[in-house]
Amino acid sequence: MTRSLDDTLRWTATGSTLLLDEVATVTDWDVATLPGWTRRHLVAHLAANADALGNLVSWAATGVETPMYASPEERAAGIARGAELSGGQLADWLRRSSAALGDAMAALTPAQWETEIRTAQGRLVPATEIPWLRSREVFVHAVDLGAGVGFADLPGEFLAALIEDIAAKRGLDTLPEGPLPEVAAWLAGRPHALAGAPELGPWL
Repeated sequence: MTRSLDDTLRWTATGSTLLLDEVATVTDWDVATLPGWTRRHLVAHLAANADALGNLVSWAATGVETPMYASPEERAAGIARGAELSGGQLADWLRRSSAALGDAMAALTPAQWETEIRTAQGRLVPATEIPWLRSREVFVHAVDLGAGVGFADLPGEFLAALIEDIAAKRGLDTLPEGPLPEVAAWLAGRPHALAGAPELGPWL
Protein backbone atom coordinates (compact mmCIF):
# COMPACT_ATOMS: atom_id res chain seq x y z
CA MET A 1 0.00 0.00 0.00
CA THR A 2 1.03 3.61 -0.49
CA ARG A 3 1.11 5.43 2.83
CA SER A 4 0.59 9.19 2.77
CA LEU A 5 1.91 11.88 5.08
CA ASP A 6 -1.61 12.33 6.42
CA ASP A 7 -1.73 8.60 7.18
CA THR A 8 1.52 8.57 9.12
CA LEU A 9 0.73 11.75 11.04
CA ARG A 10 -2.61 10.24 12.04
CA TRP A 11 -0.98 6.96 13.07
CA THR A 12 1.62 8.82 15.11
CA ALA A 13 -1.09 10.73 16.98
CA THR A 14 -3.22 7.62 17.51
CA GLY A 15 -0.26 5.50 18.55
CA SER A 16 1.05 8.13 20.95
CA THR A 17 -2.33 8.32 22.68
CA LEU A 18 -2.54 4.52 22.87
CA LEU A 19 0.96 4.33 24.32
CA LEU A 20 0.45 7.10 26.87
CA ASP A 21 -2.81 5.54 28.03
CA GLU A 22 -1.06 2.19 28.41
CA VAL A 23 1.92 3.66 30.27
CA ALA A 24 -0.51 5.28 32.70
CA THR A 25 -1.65 1.78 33.77
CA VAL A 26 1.85 0.45 34.50
CA THR A 27 2.61 -0.30 38.13
CA ASP A 28 5.54 -2.72 37.87
CA TRP A 29 8.25 -0.88 35.98
CA ASP A 30 10.86 -3.61 36.36
CA VAL A 31 9.11 -6.20 34.18
CA ALA A 32 11.41 -7.40 31.38
CA THR A 33 10.37 -6.40 27.86
CA LEU A 34 12.98 -6.66 25.11
CA PRO A 35 16.27 -8.53 25.75
CA GLY A 36 18.22 -6.64 28.39
CA TRP A 37 15.50 -4.04 28.85
CA THR A 38 12.80 -3.46 31.43
CA ARG A 39 9.74 -1.30 30.98
CA ARG A 40 11.86 1.59 32.29
CA HIS A 41 14.36 1.15 29.44
CA LEU A 42 11.60 0.83 26.87
CA VAL A 43 9.78 4.00 27.91
CA ALA A 44 13.08 5.88 28.22
CA HIS A 45 13.87 4.79 24.66
CA LEU A 46 10.47 5.97 23.42
CA ALA A 47 10.80 9.36 25.12
CA ALA A 48 14.36 9.83 23.86
CA ASN A 49 13.28 8.73 20.36
CA ALA A 50 10.70 11.52 20.26
CA ASP A 51 13.39 14.02 21.25
CA ALA A 52 15.74 12.59 18.61
CA LEU A 53 13.13 12.72 15.85
CA GLY A 54 12.52 16.29 16.97
CA ASN A 55 16.13 16.96 15.95
CA LEU A 56 15.26 15.78 12.44
CA VAL A 57 12.19 18.02 12.38
CA SER A 58 14.44 20.93 13.37
CA TRP A 59 16.78 19.97 10.51
CA ALA A 60 13.82 20.08 8.10
CA ALA A 61 12.59 23.40 9.48
CA THR A 62 15.92 25.23 9.55
CA GLY A 63 18.09 23.47 6.97
CA VAL A 64 20.78 23.08 9.64
CA GLU A 65 21.97 19.47 9.82
CA THR A 66 20.93 18.12 13.22
CA PRO A 67 21.45 14.36 13.70
CA MET A 68 19.13 12.28 15.83
CA TYR A 69 21.91 11.33 18.23
CA ALA A 70 25.49 12.51 18.66
CA SER A 71 26.60 8.85 18.52
CA PRO A 72 25.30 5.33 19.18
CA GLU A 73 27.05 5.48 22.55
CA GLU A 74 25.22 8.70 23.45
CA ARG A 75 21.91 7.08 22.52
CA ALA A 76 22.60 4.03 24.71
CA ALA A 77 23.78 6.19 27.62
CA GLY A 78 20.62 8.28 27.45
CA ILE A 79 18.43 5.19 27.69
CA ALA A 80 20.48 3.88 30.60
CA ARG A 81 20.12 7.18 32.45
CA GLY A 82 16.40 7.24 31.73
CA ALA A 83 16.00 3.75 33.15
CA GLU A 84 17.06 5.16 36.53
CA LEU A 85 14.05 7.49 36.64
CA SER A 86 10.82 6.73 38.48
CA GLY A 87 7.76 5.55 36.61
CA GLY A 88 6.12 8.93 37.06
CA GLN A 89 9.17 10.76 35.73
CA LEU A 90 9.32 8.47 32.71
CA ALA A 91 5.63 8.95 31.95
CA ASP A 92 6.05 12.73 32.19
CA TRP A 93 9.10 12.67 29.90
CA LEU A 94 7.24 10.57 27.34
CA ARG A 95 4.22 12.87 27.47
CA ARG A 96 6.32 16.02 27.04
CA SER A 97 8.56 14.67 24.28
CA SER A 98 5.61 13.22 22.34
CA ALA A 99 3.71 16.51 22.52
CA ALA A 100 6.77 18.53 21.49
CA LEU A 101 7.36 16.28 18.48
CA GLY A 102 3.72 16.54 17.44
CA ASP A 103 3.76 20.33 17.71
CA ALA A 104 7.03 20.59 15.76
CA MET A 105 5.75 18.38 12.95
CA ALA A 106 2.50 20.34 12.75
CA ALA A 107 4.51 23.53 12.13
CA LEU A 108 6.41 22.21 9.07
CA THR A 109 5.49 23.68 5.70
CA PRO A 110 4.97 21.50 2.59
CA ALA A 111 8.40 22.54 1.30
CA GLN A 112 10.09 21.73 4.63
CA TRP A 113 8.52 18.26 4.61
CA GLU A 114 10.51 17.55 1.44
CA THR A 115 13.87 18.38 3.08
CA GLU A 116 16.28 15.47 2.95
CA ILE A 117 17.35 14.27 6.39
CA ARG A 118 19.44 11.34 7.64
CA THR A 119 18.08 8.64 9.92
CA ALA A 120 20.02 7.08 12.79
CA GLN A 121 20.82 4.19 10.42
CA GLY A 122 22.37 6.62 7.94
CA ARG A 123 19.62 6.56 5.32
CA LEU A 124 18.90 9.79 3.45
CA VAL A 125 15.12 10.23 3.27
CA PRO A 126 12.66 13.12 2.97
CA ALA A 127 11.32 14.53 6.24
CA THR A 128 7.96 12.97 5.36
CA GLU A 129 9.44 9.71 6.69
CA ILE A 130 9.67 11.10 10.24
CA PRO A 131 6.06 10.38 11.29
CA TRP A 132 6.29 6.89 9.79
CA LEU A 133 9.40 6.22 11.88
CA ARG A 134 7.58 7.46 14.99
CA SER A 135 4.36 5.56 14.32
CA ARG A 136 6.31 2.31 14.08
CA GLU A 137 8.03 3.03 17.39
CA VAL A 138 4.91 3.90 19.37
CA PHE A 139 2.71 1.10 18.02
CA VAL A 140 5.20 -1.79 18.08
CA HIS A 141 6.70 -0.84 21.43
CA ALA A 142 3.22 -0.39 22.91
CA VAL A 143 2.88 -4.12 22.30
CA ASP A 144 6.35 -4.76 23.74
CA LEU A 145 5.36 -2.96 26.95
CA GLY A 146 3.21 -5.98 27.77
CA ALA A 147 0.54 -4.02 29.61
CA GLY A 148 -2.49 -5.09 27.59
CA VAL A 149 -1.96 -3.86 24.02
CA GLY A 150 -1.48 -6.47 21.29
CA PHE A 151 -0.98 -6.31 17.53
CA ALA A 152 -4.72 -6.94 17.13
CA ASP A 153 -5.33 -3.55 18.80
CA LEU A 154 -3.38 -1.66 16.13
CA PRO A 155 -5.10 -0.07 13.09
CA GLY A 156 -5.46 -2.41 10.12
CA GLU A 157 -4.08 0.11 7.61
CA PHE A 158 -1.02 0.62 9.80
CA LEU A 159 -0.49 -3.15 10.04
CA ALA A 160 -0.70 -3.47 6.25
CA ALA A 161 1.89 -0.71 5.81
CA LEU A 162 4.10 -2.26 8.51
CA ILE A 163 3.97 -5.68 6.86
CA GLU A 164 4.94 -4.18 3.51
CA ASP A 165 7.78 -2.21 5.09
CA ILE A 166 9.32 -5.05 7.09
CA ALA A 167 8.89 -7.61 4.30
CA ALA A 168 10.79 -5.29 1.94
CA LYS A 169 13.57 -4.72 4.48
CA ARG A 170 13.85 -8.47 5.12
CA GLY A 171 13.78 -9.22 1.37
CA LEU A 172 10.74 -11.49 1.64
CA ASP A 173 8.64 -11.97 -1.48
CA THR A 174 6.13 -14.40 0.01
CA LEU A 175 4.48 -14.35 3.42
CA PRO A 176 2.58 -16.96 5.41
CA GLU A 177 -1.19 -16.77 5.31
CA GLY A 178 -2.91 -15.54 8.43
CA PRO A 179 -4.54 -12.56 10.11
CA LEU A 180 -2.76 -9.22 9.65
CA PRO A 181 -1.86 -8.89 13.37
CA GLU A 182 -0.21 -12.31 13.42
CA VAL A 183 1.71 -11.75 10.18
CA ALA A 184 2.89 -8.36 11.46
CA ALA A 185 3.97 -9.87 14.78
CA TRP A 186 5.88 -12.65 12.98
CA LEU A 187 7.64 -10.21 10.66
CA ALA A 188 8.60 -8.01 13.61
CA GLY A 189 10.12 -10.99 15.40
CA ARG A 190 7.51 -10.92 18.13
CA PRO A 191 5.38 -13.80 19.53
CA HIS A 192 2.69 -14.89 17.08
CA ALA A 193 0.20 -17.68 16.38
CA LEU A 194 1.22 -18.62 12.81
CA ALA A 195 1.71 -22.37 12.55
CA GLY A 196 4.89 -23.47 10.82
CA ALA A 197 6.26 -19.98 10.13
CA PRO A 198 10.07 -19.91 10.33
CA GLU A 199 11.61 -17.96 13.17
CA LEU A 200 12.84 -14.48 12.27
CA GLY A 201 15.38 -12.40 14.09
CA PRO A 202 14.45 -9.25 16.00
CA TRP A 203 13.42 -6.08 14.22
CA LEU A 204 13.12 -2.48 15.57
